[in-house]
Amino acid sequence: MENTEKLKEIVRQKYSEIALQNKETNQSSCCGSGCCSTEVYNIMSDDYTTIEGYNPDADLGLGCGLPTQFAKIKKGNTVIDLGSGAGNDCFVARAEAGEDGKVMGIDFTPAMIEKARANAQKLGFFNVEFRLGDIENIPVSANMADVIVSNCVLNLVPNKDNVFKEIFRVLKPGGHFSISDVVLIGHLPEALRKDAEMYAGCVAGAIQKQVYLELIKANGFSNVTIQKEKAINIPDDILKNYLNEEELNSFKKGNTGIFSITVYAEKSKSCGCGTDCCH
Repeated sequence: MENTEKLKEIVRQKYSEIALQNKETNQSSCCGSGCCSTEVYNIMSDDYTTIEGYNPDADLGLGCGLPTQFAKIKKGNTVIDLGSGAGNDCFVARAEAGEDGKVMGIDFTPAMIEKARANAQKLGFFNVEFRLGDIENIPVSANMADVIVSNCVLNLVPNKDNVFKEIFRVLKPGGHFSISDVVLIGHLPEALRKDAEMYAGCVAGAIQKQVYLELIKANGFSNVTIQKEKAINIPDDILKNYLNEEELNSFKKGNTGIFSITVYAEKSKSCGCGTDCCH
């Protein structure tokens, strides 16, 4: 428990710093972690700029996918973004849900909430709300959301099982999620996993892809589908901060991989009050 809270505090402090940085600074580091590279290392290679609802002031360059692109958001939907940062995915979701929809962003970093609220106010969006809260205990009532999205956030959470339980609770029966996240295939060298900067930078908190998918299924979701998958290649000058030459060569020649995946899953329509599938 103490270790979990310590990891959360590392992430909270790091993302408080990131909230004050510009997009270019964040993109040239490990998910904004500060482990600087002479190569531009931005795992968010997907381009938001042509998508309706995109707002450059809300784009901190921290994502690893485009979950809103795959989230099947309809007009009038209630959408929740977990780990909403400065609000980028929320504003894109609003363009999909329309003025009759409702979008809520949840983030546990006060500086991010402040930045997101300021962006929403500038845009005059009154159906976009940002709440301070931990996504292991989402501060909304059960059966509230039609759609949940998240972009490169769950990998930062120590107890991912709790998050999926909360997602199930908050989704309406028949609701669904689309989540972009970082996962592993094979063994990640211990030096990478242990480093606090890499933890706050999206990689060391990642778990095995198969374990990730099994967690989703174990929490009652159906129709679990990988909507997109891409490899993340960490530049040598970053890896050399953690691995010696022999370890580096072994790592690059092995079957280990770091991937961004976008996963879709549904909560059954029969998961209403009094049914066995409720959590």
